[in-house]
Amino acid sequence: GPMTVVMAGIIGQYADSPAEAFTIVIFGGALQILFGFARLGRYVEFTPVSVVSGFMSGIGVIIMLIQTLPFFGLAAVSGGPVGAIAAWPRIPSEFNSHALAIAAISLAIMLFWPARLRAYMPPPLAALIVATVLALTVFTRAPVLGDIPTGLPSLIVPDIPWSSLAGFVQAAFILGILGSIDSLLTSLVADSMTGTRHNSNKELIGQGVGNMIAGMIGGLPGAGATMRTVVNIKAGGTTPLSGAVHAFVLLALVAGLAPLASHVPHAALAGILLKVGWDIVDWGFLKRLKRMPRPAVAVMAVTLLLTVFVDLITAVGVGIIMASFVTADWRQTEELGRILRFYSGGMAAAGEVGADPDSLPEQERTLLQQSQGRLLLTRLIGGFSYASARELVARATPLDDDPEIIVFDLSQIGRLDVSAAMAIDELLEKREQDDRILLLAGADVPAAKLLRDLKILDRVPAARRFPDAVAALSAAGKMLRAT
Repeated sequence: GPMTVVMAGIIGQYADSPAEAFTIVIFGGALQILFGFARLGRYVEFTPVSVVSGFMSGIGVIIMLIQTLPFFGLAAVSGGPVGAIAAWPRIPSEFNSHALAIAAISLAIMLFWPARLRAYMPPPLAALIVATVLALTVFTRAPVLGDIPTGLPSLIVPDIPWSSLAGFVQAAFILGILGSIDSLLTSLVADSMTGTRHNSNKELIGQGVGNMIAGMIGGLPGAGATMRTVVNIKAGGTTPLSGAVHAFVLLALVAGLAPLASHVPHAALAGILLKVGWDIVDWGFLKRLKRMPRPAVAVMAVTLLLTVFVDLITAVGVGIIMASFVTADWRQTEELGRILRFYSGGMAAAGEVGADPDSLPEQERTLLQQSQGRLLLTRLIGGFSYASARELVARATPLDDDPEIIVFDLSQIGRLDVSAAMAIDELLEKREQDDRILLLAGADVPAAKLLRDLKILDRVPAARRFPDAVAALSAAGKMLRAT
């Protein structure tokens, strides 16, 4: 996984001082704990469904691809899915018939194990037991796991390299960030499979504690293991107890029971994991592809392909960026439709002729009609963001043939981000270079707080700022009658 890649670089950099390398692991875990207490985990909830579907399906495809070689009795190769695909031409000449038989039996058990027995023995466990017995008695030429290292580690005394503290902190930060992202993405997969909602911040704190302890005993940093999590859920493990049992089984293996697991054939695991990989693929999303919006399909497809052929972190990062652009596009359309330009003879929405001024409250409509075409009311309704900021300037800027007085109404705006606020600043700046009179309505509404904090509204003299549109239109009418 990505954590292993980063840790390999750290081990290489601190090859002469392993204690320093594992101190980085400790600090990375401490950062994860801080992330949890800072409640940063909640931001994973913003991951779009198309991205989640893409990396879930990608993980399923990865599992199936990398298990094809063990399924036929060949040794697994490095290089992940790409390496496995490259080795496929070797299968016809190198396949092991005993391994293939065991894999087929394991897969059959996964597919056809009676539902009434699942509560007593899940299909993966049944497949492992049957396959191991067959490997010991009938299909003896099938490759098995073999020797598994045993023994407990000793404590590592932390050692901080003060002379290269900047690089030390940077490496710890990368481990903390990467481990957090990996774990939270795994939690999203688990949520989608179980219909539950995890606590992201508790997850980060727990992962941080685990990584700190791992560093103290010279262990590699860990993160949420998506594939093992999915296998666990598919086997019926949906509570914290399954994680605890998993940990105790590993402890028992390293404490001396490893010889029992050494007889498990690789092909048995391949048969089990092929079914698991198939189940991970988000078939519900794929069945709806023809009816899905094309942007969502594109996001899902890119995320899936990057998950399979690059890595999970890159896939999710690119997927979220793509989804953000898609969201910004439809938000722009929606927000620009809420820039309304009212004339005495009609209304234009975002620069186009729209509904009649009858949509205005009676008092505003009357004041506008009394202007006899010499007054324009430009109203912003709802929130505006970076998505529409650039076009907001173009759509709301007075046109050459606009009336001599413009009322710019902010009384109905919603939340503004900084980009939208600066766009309004640009609008008011252009007004300063224009001969027409601009009156500002709604400058005191709570939603305009950002504009006030940034001193943007100060571009309009206090005498031309009014609490609402009625007051501004009334003042505009008096100006028109005086000329």
